[in-house]
Amino acid sequence: MATRTVQVLFSLLLLLSTCVLASTSGSDRAKKRCHMECRGTPEGRRRKECVRQCLDHSGREREHGEVAEGERRERNPYFFGDRSYEQWSRSEHGRFEVLERFARRSELLVGVENYRLAVLEAEPETFIMPRHWDAEEVFYVMEGRGTITLLHENNRETHDIKRGDIIWIPAGAIVYAINKARNEKLRVAILLRPISTPGHVEEFYGAAGRNPETFFASFSDEVLEAAFDTPSEKLERLFEKQRRGEFIKMTEEQMRALTQSTSEGGWPLARSTEPYNLLQNRPSHSNEHGQLHEVGASEYQQLQDLDVDVSIANISERSMMAPNYNSLSTKLAMVVQGRGYIEMACPSRSGQSRRSEETTESEPQQRLRYRTVRSRVSRGSVFVIPAGHPVAAVAARNENLEVLFFGVRAAQNRNYYLAGRNNVLNRLDREAKELAFGVPAEEVDEVLHAQPESVFVPGPERRREAERGRQPSLESPLSFSES
Repeated sequence: MATRTVQVLFSLLLLLSTCVLASTSGSDRAKKRCHMECRGTPEGRRRKECVRQCLDHSGREREHGEVAEGERRERNPYFFGDRSYEQWSRSEHGRFEVLERFARRSELLVGVENYRLAVLEAEPETFIMPRHWDAEEVFYVMEGRGTITLLHENNRETHDIKRGDIIWIPAGAIVYAINKARNEKLRVAILLRPISTPGHVEEFYGAAGRNPETFFASFSDEVLEAAFDTPSEKLERLFEKQRRGEFIKMTEEQMRALTQSTSEGGWPLARSTEPYNLLQNRPSHSNEHGQLHEVGASEYQQLQDLDVDVSIANISERSMMAPNYNSLSTKLAMVVQGRGYIEMACPSRSGQSRRSEETTESEPQQRLRYRTVRSRVSRGSVFVIPAGHPVAAVAARNENLEVLFFGVRAAQNRNYYLAGRNNVLNRLDREAKELAFGVPAEEVDEVLHAQPESVFVPGPERRREAERGRQPSLESPLSFSES
């Protein structure tokens, strides 16, 4: 009788494990295989232990899945902080970091999955090893000055670079650079568009050794001997000597020689890679609250095939860039310097039409709601601004907020501002204003025309201070004037 009871309880336990596995959203082949393996185990303690392990595994999977789902719901998919960078190389002389793939963070960013962002930083008097990429690149010099050299099939180009410079690097060109400053870092933001696999980039070192490893090490000795017409002993010495990493401290003589290096012969490229300085052109918008410098394919032709534009906004402390949106372009925003925060409006559609608490029975139902995406940003932070999404950026107290924007799908893009003197809503017809807002047009105009500045305006803290300054001071009832 006791044996039969145990068998019944065990059967119920086995059935329960099957139900749990079937009901779990993460049930897969591995869980089913676990259940089938238990059935093949002889009855007794071993089978009970097997079933218990299956239940424990299922519970852990379900718990971890719920936590991960909760994290995905709460996580801001548009913001990337310091931990979002992958350290590709780092030493006392420099570092190279690549931002994680956009599509890996969220399906909302699939539209920019074939672009990557990276940051290169070199200490003073440092040589950056030659390499080529399976990607087109756009460099923006955030800080410092140096020299960059590109090797093409038939020629070599060498250019001096400084803060504000943009330079296009064609895919496959071998690139090396130096930081020729004696007491200033060289910091470069890089936009990459992979050629081979969407969202996946690789770097290739030829003129190298053990660290970084040269790709010549992958070839057989007989192939290398034939290719270079050189004995393997000499080849081993050439390709195994270098072990100092991707950033190398230079001597005075080496730096002087590389600084004086010039371009040499061969057929010129159809498009020169000569840098274009973004900060030296006239700002498209400028006032006491900020400056905006912009460049597109019409000013720098090299951006045309990439369908990219580049802009830099320098927002004065406690000022803000007014709410605005782009018609076609998604902006990849990277903070160059300073601190502040960014707010963006994101559509959020419910599965069913529903009424808000303020909605009366006579009002139509609606499915569309908006949620605020807000992130504090600082140097190195990245924020993705999809096309059509209204966004505003605010600088913190005591320091300007400088933001670099790479605009993807830039051709024919239009930028619409939603507050200030150039507010596009000012163009609404009188009747359209009354119908859209449900109040007299005069009230609409009073609000839309109140801000005298455009693009850059006083931020929330500045406005609060101005409001306090406008409040009349009340005299004490005990005060009196002398006769």
